Amino acid sequence: MKRTLGTNGPLVSAVGLGCMGMSGAYGQPEEKESIATIERALELGHNFLDTADYYNVGHNEELIGQAIKGKRKDAFLSVKTGQLVTAGANGGMTPGPVNARPDHLRNAVFYSLRRLKTDYIDLYTPGRIDPNVPVEETIGALADLVQKGVIRYIGLSEASAKTIRRAAAVHPVTALQIEYSLWSRDIEAEVLPTIRELGIGLVAYAPLSRGFLSGDFRKPEDIKDSRANMPRYQGENFYKNLELVEKIRTLASHKNCTPAQLAIAWVLAQGSDIITIPGSKRIKHLEENIASGHVQLTREDLDSIDALMPAGIVSGSRYPERFLGALNG
Repeated sequence: MKRTLGTNGPLVSAVGLGCMGMSGAYGQPEEKESIATIERALELGHNFLDTADYYNVGHNEELIGQAIKGKRKDAFLSVKTGQLVTAGANGGMTPGPVNARPDHLRNAVFYSLRRLKTDYIDLYTPGRIDPNVPVEETIGALADLVQKGVIRYIGLSEASAKTIRRAAAVHPVTALQIEYSLWSRDIEAEVLPTIRELGIGLVAYAPLSRGFLSGDFRKPEDIKDSRANMPRYQGENFYKNLELVEKIRTLASHKNCTPAQLAIAWVLAQGSDIITIPGSKRIKHLEENIASGHVQLTREDLDSIDALMPAGIVSGSRYPERFLGALNG
């Protein structure tokens, strides 16, 4: 299944591949299996590969560079930049300040090109909005990179409706990457209507709420990586949200699909201008996610899901409080 990214953007796979977990963000990295997963995605025609230069300090880009060797024309590379991080054990990352200054972006993009072993990036996106740099300056620098042929399309991530409008006034913005799932629907009030008005596509990350909606976690102790620090997966919140997962499991059984497939299909059903990038580092999960595109949700199905899982029902915020200030910039 292919969809156009934005009104005048490229044709990309509706279900892309989020590659962050391949560099240790969620448990030990498994390079051989990760490379095989990327290769399988391309083989199946799912070309949208999402990464960032700060995923394990460039490791993720190097991994993708290996996987797409000889297959560059089959891949659509989405790269985020500008989020400064401190590397932790096993590739874990602690977010730090944001740097979206023009000089930083001009340097960062060339390091990404080197690691990816390519001479252009399809979609280049500041990972967060820099509160110390007018977004007009950031977009202006990216527009220069488009003019030079270094990048092809400009993206934004975790931006407010106001910021999106300011950015789009400088240069066309092709896509907004932001969290959107059954459990994260706050963009529906202002952000989603704004990008639709402006012809900007939505790249929905974390459609499975970092794996919770797959139904694989049964108790907090099952989470042994950075997700354990997120409020939704802690203590009483965990068990309240687990009850919601059981509702999803029941609905999925009626549609003859897995809970993960139902959750991804729900995101895709919210509009033909939406693509989603569930993360995976194993072929079996990749193939399960891709099969979500074949799950047809009727209006009655969607109404049933909304009745059981209305917006705002999830317990706990999607990030720890100290990181919330970097969102909706």
